[in-house]
Amino acid sequence: MPEAGFLIHELPAAERPRERLLGAGPGALSDGELVAVLLRTGVAGRSALGLATELLAERGGLPGLLDAGPADLRRGGLGPAKTASLLAAVELARRLARREMAERAPMDRPAAVARYLEMRFARRGQEVVGAVFLDSRNRLLGEAELYRGTLSRALVEPREVLREALARAAAGMVFFHTHPSGDPTPSAEDLTFTRRLAEAGELIGVTLVDHLVLGHGGRWVSLRQRGAW
Repeated sequence: MPEAGFLIHELPAAERPRERLLGAGPGALSDGELVAVLLRTGVAGRSALGLATELLAERGGLPGLLDAGPADLRRGGLGPAKTASLLAAVELARRLARREMAERAPMDRPAAVARYLEMRFARRGQEVVGAVFLDSRNRLLGEAELYRGTLSRALVEPREVLREALARAAAGMVFFHTHPSGDPTPSAEDLTFTRRLAEAGELIGVTLVDHLVLGHGGRWVSLRQRGAW
């Protein structure tokens, strides 16, 4: 991988990100090089690779791009065209992840569900609580963000979650919430709430398929796999 400080036109053709992608395939490129290909050009004094490297460092890597909005990217020195390219790439990744989740039974694919939810809902500095709603064959009906908190934990009651499930005629659901700290280790409160939600759902015919706790950097925990209920 070339150094970020080089101007790309100064590099031998075989070392330029776009040429390496076409010659060796996208898997041969680093995260910074892939972002540089999307940016296409740099700005005064910074190559596309240097700009991409700085952006990833400021955002904490690729996961940090998921919750970046136009204003965030513009503050990072990107113009409208570069900002639009990155936002479009992130949205394509979200849609592909959602399609993978929709085409398979979420009960059998917690990793696919977690990957999509992280792309869709993970935010820094605040907790997001929601659910993925399923039909009787565990096919996707839709998903919803139910609560958004700050650094303090959002207060959620099972009846409010189940009311949303009934409104969608859901037979089951995957409940989820994010841990703003980035550590997906479930708390004692998470375990207690999960058992209450599963018991309440059973009474009205809505199965709790899983409860996913999402951290940062692709880390997540399935409470069903942990045997929480």
